[in-house]
Amino acid sequence: MMKKLCSIFAAVLFMIPSGTCYAEGVAGISAKSYVLIEKNTARVLYEKDPDMKLPMASTTKIMTALLCLESGELDKPFVVDPEAIKTEGSSMGLVEGDIVTKRALTIGMLLPSGNDAANAAAVLLGGSFEGFAKMMNERAEAIGMTRTCFVTPSGLEAEGHGASAYDMALLAREALKNKDFADICSKQTMKLSFGNPPYDRWLKNTNKLLSMYEGVNGVKTGFTDEAGRCLVSSCERNGVSLICVTLNDPNDYSDHAALYDKGFSQTEKYVIPLSEQTIDVVGGEKDKLRLRTDDSVSIGIKKSEIPDITEEINIRHFMYAPVEEGTHAGYVDYYCEGVHIGRSELYTSEGTDIKKEEKKSFSEKFFELWENIFSGK
Repeated sequence: MMKKLCSIFAAVLFMIPSGTCYAEGVAGISAKSYVLIEKNTARVLYEKDPDMKLPMASTTKIMTALLCLESGELDKPFVVDPEAIKTEGSSMGLVEGDIVTKRALTIGMLLPSGNDAANAAAVLLGGSFEGFAKMMNERAEAIGMTRTCFVTPSGLEAEGHGASAYDMALLAREALKNKDFADICSKQTMKLSFGNPPYDRWLKNTNKLLSMYEGVNGVKTGFTDEAGRCLVSSCERNGVSLICVTLNDPNDYSDHAALYDKGFSQTEKYVIPLSEQTIDVVGGEKDKLRLRTDDSVSIGIKKSEIPDITEEINIRHFMYAPVEEGTHAGYVDYYCEGVHIGRSELYTSEGTDIKKEEKKSFSEKFFELWENIFSGK
């Protein structure tokens, strides 16, 4: 039943435009499909058939890990489901009766690519593989993945299971916003504790690109006979962050390096300037106060090409005096071609005291009173 539903779901998605902006390819890349995007804006820099739905093997675990981390109670111990961990392929080494945590399962998914870890998380969160697949597809829809259908939590082959390179780039972009995810997938090795009773052990990351190319900080490898070699990676240099996805690529590591070389040579960091913002003050010596930000948003742009950036201001209507310098006043959200790229918090760049009444002499007060009497005030 799940296979049939997923096939229908995938067919419907194929009728929806992806919104990908088409860019040129790079010569010599052996992947059947690939895409290189700027992380903050999701703008495509280089591509080849980025909307082609293909099996993506264990890069599937990016979604499984993200859902696991978003579910909370990451360090609460529990006993793994004995049936869920009975699976073929790569493993983190779970056996029946093992006591683990969700955090440990996530590490087991993202580093040694444990199918047992992915299955254990799926049954825990979704009640069954089918229930968890529904969660995966709902999250994919929320992210904007229009060429994707999840069937398995691990990426093992199943009818209808697949995604486009562009969709996987969007997934990586979303997952990297999660600090726990970003931290785990950037590690070459990690120590964790599980078992019965739990004991410390080290797990090694399958992503060799972490040590092969400067600035790489994630994300996930994958391989099955049907999918071939799949790789989703992220890299940062000189304030520019890029995400690269290759599907069915026999030379994935060298292709990612070549795409990053090309991408970084054509891009530069751009700090979005804050437009002049003020806030009204009631009862102050100053009627308005200027605003500043301590966390400017930056993006990577093609050299000498500033994209269309819009801002959405959310500032308090007014403040009552006194106001100290550095008081939080609101925030501004930035969008590039409809994609949310960041938020800057706004603070007062100056302060103001309460407005003091002007002191009047006795004669001034007397004549003011006399004038009011005769004027009928």
